[in-house]
Amino acid sequence: QVQLVESGGGLVQAGGSLRLSCAASGSIFSINTMGWYRQAPGKQRELVATITSGGSTNYADSVKGRFTISRDNAKNTVYLQMNSLKPEDTAVYSCNAFVRTKVAGWGDYWGQGTQVTVSS
Repeated sequence: QVQLVESGGGLVQAGGSLRLSCAASGSIFSINTMGWYRQAPGKQRELVATITSGGSTNYADSVKGRFTISRDNAKNTVYLQMNSLKPEDTAVYSCNAFVRTKVAGWGDYWGQGTQVTVSS
């Protein structure tokens, strides 16, 4: 089994910054793409950013230039640095990882989510 545990969410004023972390643990052989998704109330979940094991990144247009995704492969951890936050960034942010386990092969795993609230 694989567990993803997020941390770093909270309440911040518009223009502020937050840094999210997501650590993967369990029976991990390797991790391919890791990413962050978010879901605001009444809306569908949307991609925020992804990063491959080689460091290639992809961002939603709405966060380009403000958010930065990074990862520490040795720690099986992905980060999301969020700057210049806007009220429309308010959502539950969830971590995702495509993981090859030692027993069950490749699978898609999700964290429990962390709330980010940006006040105006």
